[in-house]
Amino acid sequence: MENTLFDLSGRSALVTGGSKGIGRAIASLLAEAGADLFICSRTEGPLVEAAEEIRARTGVRVESLVADMAKREDVLRTAEAAVERLGKVDILVNNAGWNVPQAIDEIKDDDWNMLVELNFTSVMALTRAIVPGMKERHWGRVLHISSIMALASTPGRNAYSATKAALVGMAKASALDLGPFGVTVNCIAPGPIATEMPMSILSQQQQDALAARTALGRWGTPEEIAPTALLLASEAGRYITGETIVVDGGALARVF
Repeated sequence: MENTLFDLSGRSALVTGGSKGIGRAIASLLAEAGADLFICSRTEGPLVEAAEEIRARTGVRVESLVADMAKREDVLRTAEAAVERLGKVDILVNNAGWNVPQAIDEIKDDDWNMLVELNFTSVMALTRAIVPGMKERHWGRVLHISSIMALASTPGRNAYSATKAALVGMAKASALDLGPFGVTVNCIAPGPIATEMPMSILSQQQQDALAARTALGRWGTPEEIAPTALLLASEAGRYITGETIVVDGGALARVF
């Protein structure tokens, strides 16, 4: 008997930051499961390349838009374009985000405001724009990509930890708002995942230390985050809501 729990045929998904890293891996796996896609990113080249590669490999419909989630007008433009081009958005993956490490007494207002807007406020605004359609259809999946930095931290990660922790709180409240309408809301909290952001911020010594902290002794890959997103986006995860699933190779299992 064929298992259809992970089949997303007939569904459509919007993935922010979908041109590379975790966003691209999630978008790719959702497409492999049959979902039509709308991906956005700030940079056109990688975005077009990602859309073309996923479309050619999976045969699903893939739409794309250059947009900066740190700009409110781009957030609203993304929501409108996704619904217009796909007809509906059943699955929303709020993945776009960034980190500017600064100690608490060195935080610059411009950096703080940008990170709050990009990592947190844009998630609220995009979710607010998309969920009315999900409520009308009595089916929907909202996924926020948080971080283990929401649950623990390191020096200088004040804005990043604060915004990622805020997503966890908002997901719990939103799950209660939307549960009666058949819409689930969850967070994924990745640990050390080898993407552009940590690799550009951390020294080799810091990278090695993080790898050693995990139970598996290595960094994870974006492709190791994507299956958790598929679970939460599909019928297989229909009774999971208001939760934060940690995918960190066992990093948070270690006390010392």
